[in-house]
Amino acid sequence: AGFIKSPLSQKRLTQDSVELYCEAIGNPLPEIQWWFEGNEPNETYAQLWDGARQDRVKINATYNRHSTSTIYIANLTSDDSGMYECRASNDPDRNHLSKSPKVKWIRSQANVFVIERPDIQGHVTGVSGKLILTCNVTAPYPPIEGHEWMHGDKLLQTDTESSAFTSYVIEGKMEEHSGVYECVYKTSPMIKGQVNVSVPPQVMAYKKSEHGNEGDTGVLTCKNPSFPPVSYWVWYKNGQEVSAPIINGSGRYIIKSTGNKTELRILKLNIEEDTGDYHCNATNSYGFGGAVVNLRVRSRLAALWPFLGIVAEVLVLVTIIFIYEKRRKPDEVLD
Repeated sequence: AGFIKSPLSQKRLTQDSVELYCEAIGNPLPEIQWWFEGNEPNETYAQLWDGARQDRVKINATYNRHSTSTIYIANLTSDDSGMYECRASNDPDRNHLSKSPKVKWIRSQANVFVIERPDIQGHVTGVSGKLILTCNVTAPYPPIEGHEWMHGDKLLQTDTESSAFTSYVIEGKMEEHSGVYECVYKTSPMIKGQVNVSVPPQVMAYKKSEHGNEGDTGVLTCKNPSFPPVSYWVWYKNGQEVSAPIINGSGRYIIKSTGNKTELRILKLNIEEDTGDYHCNATNSYGFGGAVVNLRVRSRLAALWPFLGIVAEVLVLVTIIFIYEKRRKPDEVLD
């Protein structure tokens, strides 16, 4: 016996993906094959292989206690619409070119409808200290049963309106609310659009003032919580020209940067050379921004000074007590 466990009818948008799962039971273990028949009148079933359709088709099969197989099709097009058939057989002659198998192929089918993805136009407008995000889907599109606005995994707003237009209002400045916002249309299948609130880098130092001991490694860190990510980070020390930045791997400097974070490590800190202000500058497609980190380098003996001060105080106190006892007149001895 063989059957497809996935829904027997699925709707998908172009550029989406679809996955079908098939399971077969028998002794000996049956082989599973995937076949496809398009919606064209003269089109017949053709077998699908792993890597077909310009490597958009992926087929994985396991044969353990029973046979299982999964077909995954990425970046769907309208030509992917049609009937997908899972065939299973354990007859020794099942793949023989001239002999017909004694046990016929067991078949199970699932119909996939690929719908042309509607175009969604998203905009952001700043008005009187507010950000207005809007989405408008162009016809034709499936029936709309409502909308949702998302920021990452956070649901911002939901409604049950059926209009092609939806909006969301944010109180505050654009620099405080940058990021990728999604407008979700409750359709079958679901339609999503994006509105990007983009600003120059809003660079922040993890700590505005860092301390390190002489001879240790100093670590200075800056981050960019805004969108889009930084494309280029640069560090330089106060008093140096921006045209002469700190080069990664030069001298005692090591720089590690990603889109939203940069880290400057200074090996074997030196009090005279390394103390001062360090600038981390960031650039993206909308401009640039920066922050300043002050580095203070302490002597290795700095931690001993409080202890030595206490020892000195104790010595002075003991000395005073000793001198006082020496100079004090002895008490008269009673008869």
